[in-house]
Amino acid sequence: MTNRFQILSLDGGGIKGIFSAAVLAHLEDDLQIKVTDHFDLIAGTSTGGIIALGIGSGMRPKDIVRFYVEKGSVIFPETRLSKIRHCWRSKFDSRILGKALRECFGDALLGESRKRLVIPSYNIGEDDVYLFKTSHHERLKRDYKVPMWKVAMATSAAPTFFPSFQGVDHVRLVDGGVWANNPTMVSIVEAVSMLKVSLGAISVFSLGTTDEVKGRSKKLDHGGLWQWKTAAVDVVLRGQSIGAVTQAQHLLGIDRVLRLDPKVPDKMFALDKLSAKELLSKAAHESRHLSPQFSKIFTRHNAPLFEPCHQIKKEASDA
Repeated sequence: MTNRFQILSLDGGGIKGIFSAAVLAHLEDDLQIKVTDHFDLIAGTSTGGIIALGIGSGMRPKDIVRFYVEKGSVIFPETRLSKIRHCWRSKFDSRILGKALRECFGDALLGESRKRLVIPSYNIGEDDVYLFKTSHHERLKRDYKVPMWKVAMATSAAPTFFPSFQGVDHVRLVDGGVWANNPTMVSIVEAVSMLKVSLGAISVFSLGTTDEVKGRSKKLDHGGLWQWKTAAVDVVLRGQSIGAVTQAQHLLGIDRVLRLDPKVPDKMFALDKLSAKELLSKAAHESRHLSPQFSKIFTRHNAPLFEPCHQIKKEASDA
């Protein structure tokens, strides 16, 4: 390893991933770079996992933006039926999401990624964390054979929105956001434990999907199930994200963790409602201010070519 190791960490957030992908696209245009050239490891959860897989496969961020804009309303149809259905089963049909992801990634396997990837999911059958990883360590001998679209399905199977994904060894996998919606600390641990990178060498760009400003009702102070029914998930996700960034800053130093997760008004965006124009506008504004700082911290380092420990064996032609 060189004396510098740079990590790109991408939060979950449903269709709000448009914001993350658009920020990266603007950085590429403004700085005339290819963002992935400057990162040694990419971690992504849920929609962030889809983006990570996309750029790992060679897609440019602007292509991923196009995917979200074109497929968002198809994957997340806002109908009366979906709202009623949500009361007793998953809100959306995962077959539509699967079809869109298969069209996006084709037959590409995780092992064909051009970058080291770490993609969180969660095994509800065993009640245990589940991480998909490229073969960037000798002992990682299984995940690289899994199709990228299946990894994308597993990391984005958000409870109540989509059913669990059981297409990888029949394991019941759900959205990695239940434990690592912000995978910043996951990526740092991976770099240190698996790749033997020193903490002093690591810098992280942690990219969120916008952070809603909410007023917490005083009813939560003594509330029960009824009072907490809508707030619990948001509090858990936000608390986990803030904790991950704070821990990273303590470990690495505040000057080596760049976080972008702009605050927006409550209910401005939703995980499952396409607001393409507003999200793209927000990304254009935020990336304009981010660009000089990003350039100063990250563009001086060019990541060495990723050479996986295990190669995919192509079957010989019958011809």
